Amino acid sequence: MDDALLIHRLHFAFTATYHYIFPQLTMGLALLIVVFKGMAITRKDEVLNSSARFWARIFGLNFAVGVVTGIPLEFQFGTSWARFSTFAGGVIGQTLAMEGMFAFFLESSFLGLFLFGEKRLGQVGHFIAGLLVFLGSWLSAYFIVATNAWMQHPVGYAMAADGSVYLTSYWDLLLNSWIGWQYLHTMAGAVVTGSFVVASVGAYYALAQKHTDYGRLFMRTGIVTGIIASVFVIFPTGDGQGKNVALYQPPTLAAMEGLFETKEGAPLVIIGQPDMDKLRLDNPIHVPKLLSFLTYNRWNARVRGLDTVPRENWPDNVPLLYYSYHIMVGLGSLFVSIMLLGAYLLWRKKLYTARPFLWVLMLSFPFPFIANTAGWLTAELGRQPWLVYELLRTAHGSSTMVSAGNGLFTLLGFLGLYFVIGVLFLFLVIRILNQGPVHGSYVAANR
Repeated sequence: MDDALLIHRLHFAFTATYHYIFPQLTMGLALLIVVFKGMAITRKDEVLNSSARFWARIFGLNFAVGVVTGIPLEFQFGTSWARFSTFAGGVIGQTLAMEGMFAFFLESSFLGLFLFGEKRLGQVGHFIAGLLVFLGSWLSAYFIVATNAWMQHPVGYAMAADGSVYLTSYWDLLLNSWIGWQYLHTMAGAVVTGSFVVASVGAYYALAQKHTDYGRLFMRTGIVTGIIASVFVIFPTGDGQGKNVALYQPPTLAAMEGLFETKEGAPLVIIGQPDMDKLRLDNPIHVPKLLSFLTYNRWNARVRGLDTVPRENWPDNVPLLYYSYHIMVGLGSLFVSIMLLGAYLLWRKKLYTARPFLWVLMLSFPFPFIANTAGWLTAELGRQPWLVYELLRTAHGSSTMVSAGNGLFTLLGFLGLYFVIGVLFLFLVIRILNQGPVHGSYVAANR
């Protein structure tokens, strides 16, 4: 790999990973804000209403930083990845344009109404505004995931005379057989993030003994939604996406599981270390035949290993892919355990006084961000060495006019700029958390 290509990949990986910190929380909070607002109307409860406004403030700040960090990603298609844009722009330009024109403007317009228009809209109108913010954020995610799904499993295209591709069917693009499980898995992961953040803030308020009514509400809501979303991430969405990978990208599944040799009755590896020299897993702990059963619903099914694929078509970094996948799976299992324990304590009416668990709940909020990042690393590393699976190699998609030095200079600039943005974001979030929810209408509270 030449130096310029390596820098371009590192640059995009950094900006994409940093950016996705914010949309996953936005999409998770959008659902919870609708839940709070809907319950506030049906129960005529001002605590619930103030909770919706409180999380909308966090949402608005998070949304703004997400926009700032997301715009450079699209510019990078033209700067660092010009050959990819030339090749695939006729297809992915459609979904990216629809995301901007339809979903983004829907979300941003009604976010303004939700934040500042409660008095004029009334309670039902305010709820509808929140619902449209939710629909806009989730629709935005659909178009973005559709773009990625096409890169994972290209459909509905034809080759032009100049070697580029163009779209032949919008419906094939938007209803790609890859997209269903990937989208649901992504959104469930976002709800897990939102639920843990809400529950951890509730635990913080309970431990600090302030805003206690809100703290208890946040924990109850976060745990109930969190346990549903955490299970949904594993089954059926994680299971369905795993079957997709097995069907369309067998080398990816083999690398994720550290399966170097094709096996009938393949074991599911719990832990182990890939040895790329000897092409084996060191110190493996596995469950016999379970991978075959989970993948094909047959205990003795044949699962293809990396030995069936030419070495040049293996994922570029098998160990990183393997560890990313196992971090995602391990944390997903941990989330279910934490939320189950929280639900048990809630049922036994011991949640609010179980200080050791409150500490666990409060300190657990970073882990869904890590799990979601590991999940996207798994998806993107698994597709390598292709930018568009089996159509365009990563090495053939970067810009030829941007040198390694120029790319490194820009990357260092982004590192510094995003550090400042991150510090400012944390400062403002901490300020909102310390202020806490405010009773009364938003307009009255901010006069």
